[in-house]
Amino acid sequence: MTLAKLPELVALERIIELGAGRLESRVACEVNLPGGGSYPVHVITLGNPARDVPAVGYFGGVHGLERIGAGVVITYLQSLVMRLQWDSTLHKQLESVRLIFMPIVNPGGMALGTRANPNGVDLMRNAPVEAREPVPFLVGGQRLSAGLPWYRGPKAKPMEMESQAVCDVVTTELLTRDFSLCVDCHSGFGSSDRIWFPYAHTRAPIAHLAEMHALKSIFVQSHSHHRYTIEPQSLQYLAHGDLWDHLYLQSCVQPHCVFLPLTLEMGSWLWVKKNPRQLFSRHGIFNPLIEHRQQRVLRQHQLLLDFLSRAACGHPLWLPRAETRASHHAQALQDWY
Repeated sequence: MTLAKLPELVALERIIELGAGRLESRVACEVNLPGGGSYPVHVITLGNPARDVPAVGYFGGVHGLERIGAGVVITYLQSLVMRLQWDSTLHKQLESVRLIFMPIVNPGGMALGTRANPNGVDLMRNAPVEAREPVPFLVGGQRLSAGLPWYRGPKAKPMEMESQAVCDVVTTELLTRDFSLCVDCHSGFGSSDRIWFPYAHTRAPIAHLAEMHALKSIFVQSHSHHRYTIEPQSLQYLAHGDLWDHLYLQSCVQPHCVFLPLTLEMGSWLWVKKNPRQLFSRHGIFNPLIEHRQQRVLRQHQLLLDFLSRAACGHPLWLPRAETRASHHAQALQDWY
């Protein structure tokens, strides 16, 4: 079977070629399509592999329809690879951090033009986490049918290979370190850009609420004109099977480990408002279709992704100490709960 070429996959594999010798890459798994053929799920790493340095993970394309998320991650990776040819400051920075990229987690769904993977499973509802409180119908995850959106997959079955690949990468590359961050890039929720952090399965605050508040504080101080709404996902809705809840809960088993997972939710209604014809396209609901708007979106989030790598490098300078942790926690409760 001749598979249609995914532009994002072509671009990613070209970057891997350009970065040969400066980065490492491997295929985490091969995703089979119903009619035959398969697509690879690439993992790209660069920077210091030593376990005593912090790490940042960049993920995209978890939902096949949300191609702009993959585009944001690929654009940042391309920028790094190009800068490695001349930017001595970047070389110095990479001595102090490990960067991990999975820009296209769900290539099968991207090829089929579906939110779910080729098995009909929503990868962000696929983890073995049950919500402690009522969730919205369907949106919060359902096991009724793979023909309906937000399908969690069969009960008591292993996670889908794409979800497991993410878990394996996070477990081996991020949770083995004292400090790590990650961001998972999505689109389609509301009319503003949001940065979410766990939990999705409960309204209770996370154990590292003070650390998350400190991270928000240094971002706001450094970028006073940002347009993000930074909040726990539970302020918007609860869901079963959230992948980042699952991985964050795993990190909490290790007392020394600080793992702060973020989700970038780009507000696609901004694009629809400016171009209402996008409503008549399934892709238009989740992605900017006009080229200059797409380029603008790809540019505007690079600052956030670069900030995260710098924040990881400098984490000893901003993580709350024993004497400030209580005040960060109290302020976070006031702001978010």
